[in-house]
Amino acid sequence: MTTPTDAVPNPHPRPFLLVQTRPEDDAAAAEVEAVERLGGYPEGRLRVLRLDRAVQQPAAADGLDWEAELADVAAVILPGSPFTGTDPEETKSPVQRAVEAELGRMLDVVRRRDLPFLGCCYGVGTLGRHAGGVVDNAYGESAAPVEVTLTDEGVADPLLAGVPRRFAAYVGHKEAMSALPPGAVLLAAGADCPVQMFRLGTRQYATQFHPELDQAGILERLEIYRDHGYFAPGEYEPTVAGLAAVDPEHPRRILANFRTLFG
Repeated sequence: MTTPTDAVPNPHPRPFLLVQTRPEDDAAAAEVEAVERLGGYPEGRLRVLRLDRAVQQPAAADGLDWEAELADVAAVILPGSPFTGTDPEETKSPVQRAVEAELGRMLDVVRRRDLPFLGCCYGVGTLGRHAGGVVDNAYGESAAPVEVTLTDEGVADPLLAGVPRRFAAYVGHKEAMSALPPGAVLLAAGADCPVQMFRLGTRQYATQFHPELDQAGILERLEIYRDHGYFAPGEYEPTVAGLAAVDPEHPRRILANFRTLFG
């Protein structure tokens, strides 16, 4: 595999497609800023698709044209979401159901064309479920910093170049992988969530933790989603204190490595 330091700069770089599913405008805007800043993406390298909006347009009645959407992109990034795929279907909004259907069609194209893909938190369940893994509520984690440990395969993977074998990362999720998809390679694990990162093939990755969040970002996110069930009632202040005690620096390297490897 090519390493980040071996990659030759492309004089005509294609954009990275950032697929967002957050209906909250403040959270969506902060997410774009964080991916650009933490990953070192220059202005113009991220093309943003607000999928939560796109599915509500009349032109999307028959589904988005993912062949066209992905025709000229270098790679796809799918960050977090307030949606949870394992929610009972009857509780999902029409927007959530439409978003999930479109993500399935998008991944059909991504995997058929072997496009580079990085899914963060929501992306681990989306890619994992699409590829035949098991996603359920057995290994949910409250919003907190946790210790993540790389497997031997993770240590050797170029996307994790410069990341130590053990590092802190932010999590906060109701569902997680309880069984990897066939052929997937486990890259990182945690004490309370056994699948923290995996790879399909050589170009498609998913993390349960958040490489796109620093301390300021997760505290802002916590305030926006404080009533979405990511921590127990009455636990807001202790959760904030726990998050404020640690500012993980290593996960964001994944965003920069992804840009360098596939840009």
